[in-house]
Amino acid sequence: MDLDALRFANFSQLGEAVTDWNQMAKKLETLRGDAKDNLGGKAAKARWAGENATVTRAFVEKTAGEFTDAHTQARTIARILGDTRDELVSFRTELTEAIAQGAKKNLTVRDTGEGSFTVTMNIHPDRAAKGTTLPEHSQSDVDGLRDRVEAILKKATHSDTSAAEALRLIVDQATYGFSGADYADRDSAAKAVAEAEAIAKILKKDPAGITATELNKVNGTLATYGKDPLFAEKLATSTTPDGLLKFYAGIADPYQGYGADPKQRMEQAKLLQKNLGIALGTATLSDSAGMRSWEQKMIKLGPDELGTDHANNPRGFAVMSNLMRFGDYDDQFLNDYGEKLVAFDKERNVEHMSPWINNWNNGDLNFYSKNDRGRDPMTGFLEALGHNPGASTQFFTQPDGAGAGVDKESEVNENLKYLAKERIWLSDVYVMGGDNKVIAGHDALGHALEAAATGYAYDAEPMAAKDPMIPGNRDLRTAETAGVMEQVVFLYGSEDGPKMLHGQSQLADSLGKMGAAYIDDINYGLSGIGDSAKDPDAFPAKYAGRAEFGNQGAINFLSVLGQNETSHGVVTAAQHLYTLSALDANPATSAQNIDNAHDALTTGAEARGILDHARVQQAETTYKDEAEQQNKSLGRSGDWVKLGAGVVVGGAASPLFRCPGRRRLRSWSPRWPRTRSETRSTPLSDTKSTRASTRARRTRRNRRSSPVRSSTGRAPPSWVRPTTTISRRTPGWTCPPTGRTGPRTSRMPTTRARARVTPAVAPPTRTEPRCYGPERAESRWARSGGGRRTERRSS
Repeated sequence: MDLDALRFANFSQLGEAVTDWNQMAKKLETLRGDAKDNLGGKAAKARWAGENATVTRAFVEKTAGEFTDAHTQARTIARILGDTRDELVSFRTELTEAIAQGAKKNLTVRDTGEGSFTVTMNIHPDRAAKGTTLPEHSQSDVDGLRDRVEAILKKATHSDTSAAEALRLIVDQATYGFSGADYADRDSAAKAVAEAEAIAKILKKDPAGITATELNKVNGTLATYGKDPLFAEKLATSTTPDGLLKFYAGIADPYQGYGADPKQRMEQAKLLQKNLGIALGTATLSDSAGMRSWEQKMIKLGPDELGTDHANNPRGFAVMSNLMRFGDYDDQFLNDYGEKLVAFDKERNVEHMSPWINNWNNGDLNFYSKNDRGRDPMTGFLEALGHNPGASTQFFTQPDGAGAGVDKESEVNENLKYLAKERIWLSDVYVMGGDNKVIAGHDALGHALEAAATGYAYDAEPMAAKDPMIPGNRDLRTAETAGVMEQVVFLYGSEDGPKMLHGQSQLADSLGKMGAAYIDDINYGLSGIGDSAKDPDAFPAKYAGRAEFGNQGAINFLSVLGQNETSHGVVTAAQHLYTLSALDANPATSAQNIDNAHDALTTGAEARGILDHARVQQAETTYKDEAEQQNKSLGRSGDWVKLGAGVVVGGAASPLFRCPGRRRLRSWSPRWPRTRSETRSTPLSDTKSTRASTRARRTRRNRRSSPVRSSTGRAPPSWVRPTTTISRRTPGWTCPPTGRTGPRTSRMPTTRARARVTPAVAPPTRTEPRCYGPERAESRWARSGGGRRTERRSS
């Protein structure tokens, strides 16, 4: 900054700008509150349907969010401008005082332009008036004044330039709309930028020469500022893509850093993988021209070797894919990166000739799993999709022109088809401690598909059961996510489905969670006669463009999931919870509700029957004549209740079922008696004739089973069953904990005959839900008639 620019500066206009921005921030705060409480609040509480559930609701919520970002940006700009104005005013005052102090010693400061100045005598003795005594000064006084003025100008220059850079970075964060970057003052924004510049200098060094102190500083700063938008963008643009990748490859190389403490070095490399990945992901969220150029260079670098002596000279894909396992990345960047990676990989998808996993590649770049060394970049990329649902849905979207449902391979996304059916996946485990049977890429593919189909990151709380069964979790499904699920159901429900699942067993848990998330659409597919006469009343659509699996498609998919112990358990638990929620949503207050409840029960029983039949058949096939192993396997499958809190049902957490004597159950995990094939005390016979007769009895029992009892024979709690069975009358009700009973209701017409309810075995008393006394027994459920209507089958 020039001397005269600060000395004679008029900051009144800057002060007016600060006032204007403060007023703007206050107005936007009012609008933000209105948008949040009225616009966003009402949108969240409204019951959306049809196109409004996706298009209008998304637009309303985005608009409400823009008001928040606008207020944040205006407030941040006002703070930065205000701080800068105050600092510059104080620096001007300090400069004026310094010049005045110099004048007392006959010294003055003159501006020479371009940020330079000179310190000279104010009045030369030869030019002084007669009789005038000039103050004396020494060279040290000259040097002191020069240093003081120079320091003031440096501080003023830093304040001015750092504020300008921070404001530019904030504005450039979003091409359209507003930036959500929030800073309390100019110093905090400037500090973030300065820290990025300091770390960038370290990242430019040779990784072989990095000290432990420097590496600790890098990780500490990245952990602190990794999600700071200004820091992340400044860090990325202050380095080159190939320089960053070379640095990480060098730190990750196991042959580096063994001079002092190799264990500590590897721990620091592990932290660097996560911290640097998060920071780079944050940087990609910026829409600035600098970041767009950086992203294009990174993608272009993917197929090329880095030209380094570290980590077997890996390709750009190999390094970047391991960094992007962590962090929130820009959707378009991930898709552009993935398309180029898949195209490169397809050309080299040859048996026994993998360019990634081979005997000469010892570049271990992933430190977060003993079963994944990080040599295959497709695994890391799919993990990135698993954490970025929007990008994953886009990457696996249905081809243009595909209609409702998927019934031929031409309607399947090429990326999905290649990764699920065509690609040769290899195990990439560490020599020490790894399991050669595990293929990490299959697990990563499952994570990516979970995110694409559900709209949640695969390890988000609703998917990981850290926040189980809380009503109100948002249903993030859309027509696009449903399109992904339709493709998955088609592929894994096809003739090759069982072979695919058995060969990709690491996908079982993900396929199970996806089935759980779409259990309502699966039930809807099962509810009709073939693909006709489906029941939208009992199984209403919860989002626009619901998934269309078709009757046979739903059956095939459940049959495949039932063969695996893990997916069987997850989907069975989801089906159980969904049926209970359907009963809760249809109390016995009208004929329509009774019809809906009946349909929910019968369809749920059919789904459970498909799953259990497939599970039993698979156990018999897997263990053949080993009856004890069969029973152990089926016994584990009977523990599906434990999984009940770990699934997202029908796109969101299912509401808990209600007891007549209690408003809401806190936990309900009944363990009803198992079927004969699941009872350990009754081993399966190993004779063909006995197995055939057992299957025949099971088939006959299924055909005459009640809507309440599934084909597994598990009876619901006694309070779900009516106290008596009467023809064409709704039953009375009983609350076991209190012993209270209610009257039968009046005769009501029905639209169809019902199957007789015949419970298999009464559940133990200990499994009954608790009730907090008669005063709480008069719940809505009880007042409405309590039990579910049942009727005798007409003879």
